[in-house]
Amino acid sequence: MSLKITDQCVNCDVCEPVCPNKAISLGSEFYEIAPELCTECVGHHDEPQCVIVCPVECIISDPEHPETREALLAKFERLTG
Repeated sequence: MSLKITDQCVNCDVCEPVCPNKAISLGSEFYEIAPELCTECVGHHDEPQCVIVCPVECIISDPEHPETREALLAKFERLTG
């Protein structure tokens, strides 16, 4: 499942640089995660790096983009070629 950033985001800028897929960008009000690029760091790390560094715990699973670990790994392979 892709991740998403809730409106509790304080725009602290720590999540964007740790995303290995460049899936995080500043939106109109707070940071956003592009679901087509988010692999929850599968293939890169053991756990999502943005979740680890987020000081307000506003990064959650996105119920609108359910994906299995296998699907996330396939996306990782497609993105990294």
